[in-house]
Amino acid sequence: MLLLHLSDVDEAGWAKRFSEALAPYPVVRRGDDFDPAEVRYIFVWKPKPDAFEGLTGLEAILSLGAGVDALLKHPNLPERPIVRFVDEDLSQRMSDYVVAHVTMHHRGYTKFRADQHARRWDQYYPPAASETSVGIMGMGVLGQDAAARLKPLGFALRSWSRTPKIIEGVEGFAGTEQFDEFLAGTDILVNLLPLTPETTGILNTDTFGKLRRGKLLGGPAIVNAARGGHQREADIVKALQDGTLGAASLDVFEVEPLPQDSPLWDVPNCYITPHVAAISNEASGVRYFSSIIGDHREGKPLINVVDRSRGY
Repeated sequence: MLLLHLSDVDEAGWAKRFSEALAPYPVVRRGDDFDPAEVRYIFVWKPKPDAFEGLTGLEAILSLGAGVDALLKHPNLPERPIVRFVDEDLSQRMSDYVVAHVTMHHRGYTKFRADQHARRWDQYYPPAASETSVGIMGMGVLGQDAAARLKPLGFALRSWSRTPKIIEGVEGFAGTEQFDEFLAGTDILVNLLPLTPETTGILNTDTFGKLRRGKLLGGPAIVNAARGGHQREADIVKALQDGTLGAASLDVFEVEPLPQDSPLWDVPNCYITPHVAAISNEASGVRYFSSIIGDHREGKPLINVVDRSRGY
């Protein structure tokens, strides 16, 4: 039996699609009449504290999100394999966001928007893409897809990750010992890291001050589409105001929704989107997890299982 325990999404819609895809395998929702001991799989998003009560026969936890940092903090999370969502549609949407904001900062949008408001004709010519370095933090599925879509645009690409990654056309850096070197050659910093104790607060004053200067008008830029826990928002405000950063694109925040009194709202070179960079598509999600359930019931191993020691 598959149990759906979803908050803040259309649980009924997901249940209907799963019932059609898995029939006659039983699919139930919270509030239905079922025996918790018969649940073999639970599909979760923002599970409540009692989500796993009575699930003595549970074999796997299926996470709607690509990131599982919040799930790993659940007070009653059982010791069962956690399968994360890996999907081409999700990767495409995230890369759409990254490419849009990287190219926006590369082409000096902040300056030209200010010039337009001031009715000022100033023919500043941005550097070529080949003269502009984009540094991607996090080279998992999402990071590699973003790099693949930025590469044809001509940017100089570099990456930083926990362990070394060899990707054609991308200069790779890994570990804390190479972090400063990575930053020193980066004009636009893109964060797609998983949120772990080691990466919490990594977007801070110290990091911003080590980015390359002299290439982009106004200073280097950052793009955060990963987790709000990666950033120190007070540091971002200060860096944007004192010129340490030329611009920032933020899709995630320390507190969501972003509080009305957050100073980020009023910073003109900060571009805010309400955690919409990528969304888990219902149709592709059902295909993905239905296939995983079917394969596992036939004795095949689970795929994309979270390494709890790493946090992703």
